[in-house]
Amino acid sequence: MVARVLSEVFQPPFTVGAALLLSPGGSPGWPGTWWFGAIAALFTCVLPFAILLGLVRAGKVVDHHVSERSQRAPVLAMSIVCVLAGLVLLVVLGAPPSVVAMVGALIAGIAVLAGVSLWWKVSGHAASVSTAAVAMLFLFGAAWWPLLFVVPAVGWARVALRAHTVAQVIAGALFGPLVIVGLWQILLRLQ
Repeated sequence: MVARVLSEVFQPPFTVGAALLLSPGGSPGWPGTWWFGAIAALFTCVLPFAILLGLVRAGKVVDHHVSERSQRAPVLAMSIVCVLAGLVLLVVLGAPPSVVAMVGALIAGIAVLAGVSLWWKVSGHAASVSTAAVAMLFLFGAAWWPLLFVVPAVGWARVALRAHTVAQVIAGALFGPLVIVGLWQILLRLQ
């Protein structure tokens, strides 16, 4: 029961969505710039998740966690299209660099996960929750360190539910901070 709740509450659209909502936090004008984070969350999380739920209802995808590995690449490709559309809108609207860089890093991260998913099932839950936790540390400082406790809790839940192996969870938990947050920081410095 606890594993199922953790898995549902901290699934990728929710954790990444929360991080995107807060992504303008390091920018001048915060909290008045929150709506840029809302646009990013809409195109990166809400829209792809709504489409995914439609695919589940239509019987095209087995479940909203995309448990069947062969179904992951097309779902992730659809997500990239939604995120790219959001990125274009954010650039046109003059979104803060932290938001644009985070969306760009997520596009790259999703693309890498889509490629890896063709042959191995990295935990998207672990990747997204570790990305969100570490991103909040960069944005708001060390006071947010307790978020790091969520990462092993979600990893345990995914293994307990037999959705992933320990190796797949560890790979996801490392992928988020090293690749996505790393790219976010690089893109921020390039702007």
